[in-house]
Amino acid sequence: MQLFALEQAIPLEYIVVDLFTGAQHAAEYTKINPNALVPVLVNADFILTESAAILKYLADQFNSPAYPKELKARARINERIDWFNSNFYKDIGYGLVYPQLFAHHARPDAVVQQGSIEWAQSKAKAWLAILNTNLIGDKNAYLCGDQITLCDYFGIELVLLGELVGSEYEAYPNIKRWMTNMKQLKSWTQVHTAFDGFAASLKGKTFIRI
Repeated sequence: MQLFALEQAIPLEYIVVDLFTGAQHAAEYTKINPNALVPVLVNADFILTESAAILKYLADQFNSPAYPKELKARARINERIDWFNSNFYKDIGYGLVYPQLFAHHARPDAVVQQGSIEWAQSKAKAWLAILNTNLIGDKNAYLCGDQITLCDYFGIELVLLGELVGSEYEAYPNIKRWMTNMKQLKSWTQVHTAFDGFAASLKGKTFIRI
């Protein structure tokens, strides 16, 4: 969300919620977002708690060309966002990455943990093959062609999760090209400083990766 907002010059006030200290569970925060998750958008008395919904709301509010009004173009973007949310994220995030990094996501039994992660790895690889071949393809610079759209801003953050466990996506050249394009955005470094620092702290550890 922040990458999109900065690239589109959308004025937002940012408040850090420190997940590592459990700030998302504080009463002050759960009054705003009872899910105890991030991000959340507060616009006067209007609150949104899902990242895809927040992106669409901001895009419409500021008339962003990244979320065109034309029916079929918008439907394609929505389809891509739903694909990431419904298919890819559950396996790359909750299946592969989070159980290896965060104790509260780990399975209670070591054998089950290993099997679950390996299963998620195989599922993530299948989704990545679709992303590489069918969604991006050999010619597109972005997910819906040669123009960046809302689904690129949404999807890149989910694919990026794999880098935390050392995934390099070498088997997926179209994904690599797309990620390179996204990482060249002027606001990329500013937005991902904390992510890069966390990734650096994990260097040298052994993970099941893509």
